[in-house]
Amino acid sequence: MTAGDPFAPAAFFPFARERLDPAPPPAERARPINPERPMPRMALRDAAVLIPIVARETASVLLTRRTLTLRKHAGQIAFPGGAIDPTDRDAADAAKREAFEEVGLSADKIETIGFLDPYLVGTGYRITPVVAKVDPDHALVLNPAEVDAAFEVPLAFLMTEANHRRGTREFEGVRYHFYEMPYDDHYIWGVTAGIVRGLYERLYRGS
Repeated sequence: MTAGDPFAPAAFFPFARERLDPAPPPAERARPINPERPMPRMALRDAAVLIPIVARETASVLLTRRTLTLRKHAGQIAFPGGAIDPTDRDAADAAKREAFEEVGLSADKIETIGFLDPYLVGTGYRITPVVAKVDPDHALVLNPAEVDAAFEVPLAFLMTEANHRRGTREFEGVRYHFYEMPYDDHYIWGVTAGIVRGLYERLYRGS
């Protein structure tokens, strides 16, 4: 452990647990990931993503790159996650199941730390982020149908506001703003960067 490091496991995880919701928040607390983009007129489907924080000497966040053959969000950087199935007990159960299906991360290596408020996304999902502590002694087996790479980013980098850039893109004639957090050769943006920003705001700027 690095003395005085706020992202060392012994310091970070108790700190995060105090500031996160201990159970999945109610649906009425959901908010758009991008308030500028109107939500589609469709029934929302509940989903969950795992924010897997690996308990290394200084913590890091496990992210994936979606395979290029996927119909939606191909090639984008993402957290493991997907729709909550009727057989899932809650958002944490769904996020852990998806992490196993996508990258082979087994549930016995994951400890739920807490939850962020749900996000509404333009594809019609209400996503609950599940913050988790991951044993560094884990093994990954990528599912090539969904993921073509997995990598770690230092938590300190993601939790530094100076690394949260604002980008813009035009969609259906409307220009939208979003967060982007390039790291090495990886371009983290959109929903994933928005969730990272939400974690930063909850932990370091108050909810």
